[in-house]
Amino acid sequence: MMLLSFVDAKANQLCFYLRGFWQSIIPHSELDIFFWDTLEEWSLVNYDLDQPYTERERVFWHTLNQLHFWTEEKLKSDPLLIEELDRCLAFLEGKGICPLDCAGVRP
Repeated sequence: MMLLSFVDAKANQLCFYLRGFWQSIIPHSELDIFFWDTLEEWSLVNYDLDQPYTERERVFWHTLNQLHFWTEEKLKSDPLLIEELDRCLAFLEGKGICPLDCAGVRP
C-alpha cells in the first residue's frame, strides 16, 4: 500500500471511529484497537523517508495521537479537546480548513 492511499483510507476510518465514540455507539476499547491496528498496518506501508507530508497526513497523525494520548473521560467530556478534534475530523472529511496547530508526524 502507498502512503497517500493509506492515509486516505485510515483517515476515513478514524473519523468514523471517533464520531461513533462521541455518539456512544463505539466503546473506547475499540478506539484503542483501531489505534494499534493502524500502527500495525502502517508497518507494511512502503514510502520514501524523504517524502513530504501533506496537510491531510499531518492532521491524520495528530488526531490519531490525540486519540491514544487522552483518557476516555477527557475525550468524551473536555469541550476544548472535542472542539479541536472536531475541527481535525471536519478537515479530514473535506468539510473544513486545515487546523494550524496540528503537528502530527509519522511513527
